[in-house]
Amino acid sequence: MAEELETLSSKELHDRAIERAVRHLDIGFLWRLLKAIPAAEAAAGHQDQAEADVSHLSSILNEFAHAGDGDVADALRPLYIEYLRRTES
Repeated sequence: MAEELETLSSKELHDRAIERAVRHLDIGFLWRLLKAIPAAEAAAGHQDQAEADVSHLSSILNEFAHAGDGDVADALRPLYIEYLRRTES
């Protein structure tokens, strides 16, 4: 299981974690993800977007919808892997 998760793309990890959280109504994980997005934006070099995320909830919700894309998804990989390992075992 752990090795399988490491081989998935960041987009696949995102989709799998979100699907699982929604299916199980895991609001705690979704909230942790929302709080992690600004830091992931900054780590991915999107400092201007990170600042906007902190300032505007609508911006965070928009980023939530795109948290599985590109370098932001890569920055969020550890969160997705940790969640999937904890909930799928």
